Amino acid sequence: MIDLLLRVLDFAFPILIMIFIGLWGAGLLVELGLMKKLSRLTRPLLKHTNLPESCGSAFLVAIGSTVAANSMVVQAKDKGCINDREAILCALLNSTPAYVRGIITYQIPIILPALGPVVGGFYVMVFIISAIVKFSVVIILSKFWIKEQKSCTLDDGHNGNRPPLKEAMKASFKKEKKLFFKIATIYLGMTTLVFALREQGFFEIFSVLPLADLFGIPSESIIPLTTYIASPILGVSLLGPMIGEGSISYLQAMIIIMLGSMFMLPIFSIRTLLPRYISIFGPKLGVKIVTISTGMSILIRFTILVILLSII
Repeated sequence: MIDLLLRVLDFAFPILIMIFIGLWGAGLLVELGLMKKLSRLTRPLLKHTNLPESCGSAFLVAIGSTVAANSMVVQAKDKGCINDREAILCALLNSTPAYVRGIITYQIPIILPALGPVVGGFYVMVFIISAIVKFSVVIILSKFWIKEQKSCTLDDGHNGNRPPLKEAMKASFKKEKKLFFKIATIYLGMTTLVFALREQGFFEIFSVLPLADLFGIPSESIIPLTTYIASPILGVSLLGPMIGEGSISYLQAMIIIMLGSMFMLPIFSIRTLLPRYISIFGPKLGVKIVTISTGMSILIRFTILVILLSII
């Protein structure tokens, strides 16, 4: 039990530090009255949707921190600026900048060199397509779910008088401290549960071994396929040499990556996204957001997989 708790703390501590920095930074922007200015920058973007301006401000913050952006969405919901449906759409919108960060920090420096320009470029395109599809779905659903756009922004409470930076930093720390401890408590609890389930072999139900023959991939690709589900970077490092040696074709490598992604995403969502979103949005809304977002990502990859299989 002690060993489990130590591993949970080792995993969660760096993430909780980033969450605190994100919350405090977002709170500081609100205290300095910068959110109203940021919301003006997103008006050209939001004019195609019925989302309120507070979602636009959160979207800009999401470029740096998704957690901070989602905490702003919760604040807007608590103040009555948005309802549950609008919060779901805002959270989905906030997830799209992560694809851009992923391409810069993960795809280009790691995936492209490991898989080569053809398969690696394909993987990057999947990320780009996922971001475009999610963004488009948010625009479409906002037209159906929200009747009219609200001009509701997060109020700094200073009536236009910007406080000194030091005072704003203290005020942000004081306001966000309670929310952080709430998030940290729930996040640690959920992470402990996930680690315990993993020890009991819960995630073995996502084995893809029975599906290998069905999709016509060679037997030697089973190891990188199953490894990818546990660790995409390790799976890619095993798949790269097989592509270089010609033991599998480019098309087969793409099918393996799509299969691995489809089975990796639920595990990633349960292990990583679910604790974060439940700690921020609460159980009901958090589960809904993760389910919709993960479902969309899996559906995109399944569609691409079907197209690939039709080429064979």
